[in-house]
Amino acid sequence: MNIDAGTMRPTEHGEVYVLNDGGEVDLDLGNYERYLNVTLSRDNNITTGKIYREVIEKERKGEYLGKTVQVRFVSFPHITNAIQDWIERVSKIPVDESGEEPDVCIVELGGTVGDIESAPFVEAMRQFQFRVGHDNFALIHVSLVPDMHGEQKTKPTQTTVHVLRGLGLLPDLIACRLLGPESLNPATKDKISMFCHVSSEQVVGVHDVSSVYHVPLLLQSQRIVEYLTKRLKLDEVKVWEERKAKGAELGKRWKELTAGQERLFDTVTIALVGKYTDLKDSYMSVTKALEHSAFRVHRKMTVHWVESSDLEPETQETNPKRYHDAWRAVVGAGGILVPGGFGHRGTEGMMLAIKYAREQKVPFLGICLGFQLAVVEWARNVLDIPSATSAEFHTATPEHPLIIFMPEISRTHMGGTMRLGLRPTVFEQGTEGWSKVRKLYGGKGKIWERHRHRYEVNPVYVERLVKSGMNFVGKDEKGERMQVCELKNHPFFIGLQAHPEFCTRPLNPSPAFLGFVAAACGGDVLSEQIELQLKTFKPPHPEGAMISEAQLRNASDANVRSATGGVEEGKKDDEAGKGAKDPASVHMEVVQAINDDI
Repeated sequence: MNIDAGTMRPTEHGEVYVLNDGGEVDLDLGNYERYLNVTLSRDNNITTGKIYREVIEKERKGEYLGKTVQVRFVSFPHITNAIQDWIERVSKIPVDESGEEPDVCIVELGGTVGDIESAPFVEAMRQFQFRVGHDNFALIHVSLVPDMHGEQKTKPTQTTVHVLRGLGLLPDLIACRLLGPESLNPATKDKISMFCHVSSEQVVGVHDVSSVYHVPLLLQSQRIVEYLTKRLKLDEVKVWEERKAKGAELGKRWKELTAGQERLFDTVTIALVGKYTDLKDSYMSVTKALEHSAFRVHRKMTVHWVESSDLEPETQETNPKRYHDAWRAVVGAGGILVPGGFGHRGTEGMMLAIKYAREQKVPFLGICLGFQLAVVEWARNVLDIPSATSAEFHTATPEHPLIIFMPEISRTHMGGTMRLGLRPTVFEQGTEGWSKVRKLYGGKGKIWERHRHRYEVNPVYVERLVKSGMNFVGKDEKGERMQVCELKNHPFFIGLQAHPEFCTRPLNPSPAFLGFVAAACGGDVLSEQIELQLKTFKPPHPEGAMISEAQLRNASDANVRSATGGVEEGKKDDEAGKGAKDPASVHMEVVQAINDDI
């Protein structure tokens, strides 16, 4: 029933992936963007909450002419119709630089067959196949085929297909997921074909491979492309020669990428110091950005997962082994990465890791919270302000808030109200000669990355920070908001307020992560990659997406009004709250409660 993924705990649902338009979505959309090299929008993420909200709003406006609103009703199924209309509308939105409507739309229906949560969507798909016609609808059913002591069991697949057929959906392809290196046996394939009412060519096996980047080639080897081309009559779709050439080139580069992976011997080790390390999916895009960068520098990637609170003195007293193991992982790494997060828990450990990286000249990359904590750590230990902190960690205003709440952000609504989406960063004049991060972005004076934050560096302290050696090489268009920091006399010490991991691609890694991994490799690897980036860097965003902050803010404001229930409702809340508890303190208590819980 969530509207989006923005308010979900990362330890419960994995990372919240941010799109160009500020949509906070499930991490699956990140996988689609990376694999297909497309740019999606918030409307590409359909949730039950969005559908119900849309239907209820129409009912309130009287658009159903007094009829009883139904989930599934013969004369007018309101919910299922809304789902179909949404899919049809979004399927026509361009997703690449061509600006053309897509020829094929992939719809992922998550969950398990029979789940009550997915029932309206399953029914909508049953109806949708008749709306668009048989030649325009193909269903791929993914089913687990467990291996019991060497015998591949087909009964779970038979049962789910039987239930699915009872709901009015017949699979065109059955993708059999096998947990292990063994491929699908011919006998198993024939058995599934017989009892699931499909031909053998409609059953494909997806077993474990050495890398997820081998999966497209695994599916291609089983002629899935040829089957879908025939099934959906895609050979009748006109494809320009230029696009065919691009597709052929992509296929060639992808094969080179996967083949190169198997020949890697040297390893680069990164310590990821985070607060949600119990569920590694919380940092899905971060790990993918590290992988993509490692491919470019021809290294195997090893990540040391370090729970930040394990680095704190309290852990040394309560669990000395965890403490020493955590520090051994940090000290033994070629680079230290502190990613984003929320709340006070574990931040002291993060700052200890940042201090170690700064003083010992270990390559460091700070993302969002990591960037903010790098500023706080510098203020404490270089500017000698022991009480330097972030306003996020205190309900009352602290003595020295190096990080403050952004004035334009809502203090009473959490969902969809942060500074979200693709935002420009302008590099400072005079940095083109020495700034490593600027060179990694091709030496451009202006770049775009995706953001997700409520807090910013306090402008009151900026002058003191800069004079002491903390260089803010990148700012917003007005020059008021600090967005990139870099230490000049350090092998690689860079922090970004943005989340560059959201724009990484297997064949076009994030520049910030690429530089970080290259620096962690040692030797001349970083200088070689900087030279290459200066020649070949290409932004991963469509040209039309790289617009000014003012234009982006106008679109974002509309989304905020939608997420908070409208301007008038907000005014009513303000009036009702006069004399009541300060909304800011209420907001901070909610945020703190969530982070204490996780």
